[in-house]
Amino acid sequence: MSDDSTLKNQLKEMIVERLFLNITAAEMADDADLMQTYGIDSVNLFEIIVGLEEEFEITVEDEDFSVEAFATVNSITELVKRKRGQR
Repeated sequence: MSDDSTLKNQLKEMIVERLFLNITAAEMADDADLMQTYGIDSVNLFEIIVGLEEEFEITVEDEDFSVEAFATVNSITELVKRKRGQR
């Protein structure tokens, strides 16, 4: 399992848990639009940011925040990797 897939699985678990989604992490597609597919709104996005900061020990700055950055598990994975200084 690559680091990316491990990170994506951790992200999915965190998102499903924190937002009480009615799916399992395994059912969440890496490239699914979180807002359209799972009805995630701005309040949910804030919860995701708090989760990222707590679980991945990163700080999400205002300039990091964009709809695109939080659109999919893939895009959140890229954000986390960038914040951790990984490429």
